[in-house]
Amino acid sequence: MTVFTAISIIITLSASLGYMNHRWLKLPSTIGVMILSLIVGVSLKIYGSFYPENIAPLRDYMNAFDFSSFVLDIILCFLLFAGALHVKFSELKDARATVISYATIGVLISTFLIGFLAYWILPLFGYHPQLIICLLFGALISPTDPIAVIGILAKYNVPKKLKVEIVGESLFNDGVGVVVFMIMYSVLQLGIDSLTINSLFEIFLHEVIGGLGVGLAVGYVGYRLMKSIDHYQSEVLISLSIVMGGYTLADFIHASGPLAMVVAGLLIGNQGKKEAMSNITAEYVDKFWELIDEICNTILFVLIGLEVFIIPLHTNYLLLGGVFIVITLLSRFISLVPSYLILNRKQDNKLLGLTTLTWGGLRGGISIALVLSLSKQTPYSEMFLVITFCIVLFSIVVQGLTVSNLLKRYK
Repeated sequence: MTVFTAISIIITLSASLGYMNHRWLKLPSTIGVMILSLIVGVSLKIYGSFYPENIAPLRDYMNAFDFSSFVLDIILCFLLFAGALHVKFSELKDARATVISYATIGVLISTFLIGFLAYWILPLFGYHPQLIICLLFGALISPTDPIAVIGILAKYNVPKKLKVEIVGESLFNDGVGVVVFMIMYSVLQLGIDSLTINSLFEIFLHEVIGGLGVGLAVGYVGYRLMKSIDHYQSEVLISLSIVMGGYTLADFIHASGPLAMVVAGLLIGNQGKKEAMSNITAEYVDKFWELIDEICNTILFVLIGLEVFIIPLHTNYLLLGGVFIVITLLSRFISLVPSYLILNRKQDNKLLGLTTLTWGGLRGGISIALVLSLSKQTPYSEMFLVITFCIVLFSIVVQGLTVSNLLKRYK
């Protein structure tokens, strides 16, 4: 199968499922297309159990498809930039303390809580992974996914303050989560003795500060270029080059590409629209990135649903998936408590607010991409893949469909 053929199949399937959802299911796009693609994936799995020889070429191709690279190296930069482009500085400024604390302290607390709980609970089921592997799992499942969060919250009338907190946190904790994951993975590959506290801190600073610096640099250059002309076609192309060039540069210097895209998107979406674009250009830029966002989202969640076709659904793994759904939700709730209670002292009904933030913190394609990036030689990688898949499915389908009830009560 050629690359063009594969892309054609994916686009056609995504368009078909998107049409079916819009025409009949009428669910938020991310939820609807993933449910439909899950049905396709399960149907293929059932058909393959009866006629394995007929389905073997498709199975081989999907096993060879690098989903992790597709998400982390290609599609993520477009989605993060598109999401950040519509976040207003004025709103984010008011919520900056909560966003930063949730995206840093919250992610770290959740990572260690899930990691240590996995280390204690998994032996009860007959599995004995190293602590560092459990912490690696905690790192990849802790960040909420901006792709899933923005796609679903857009469907509901969410109170502004809460929406800014959830979306802002998901945009930044994604970058922080990837950095923490990379650090844990380095420890696993090189051994704990080869790394010191100073070296880990240097890696963290290089990734974070480097990512923020790249985002500011490419965003500012793009802003200056846009300000010097008034030609919407060229300015749309400049915004595209900011994303692709900036992400490539961040990867080249080993800085955080996700953080770079968030910063660049915020700069272009605020200062750029205000001072560098005419009304016509701003409209075209918005529509272009809304379309890119919708296309990439649909493709991503179709592929997530189809992954069920090749994932080994052992009973023990599925049982652990159910256990860790509860653990992940409890860990997120606990990780938010310190920052929330300190920064929202005057708010009434704090328990409802914490519950809403917990239930609205969705996991998505980034967690699956990170767990798929683990080498097959990593102990228990298959088990953690199934657990992650269960958590993501529950998060998007169950939490995504029911979060509106909490949002109504919160409002």
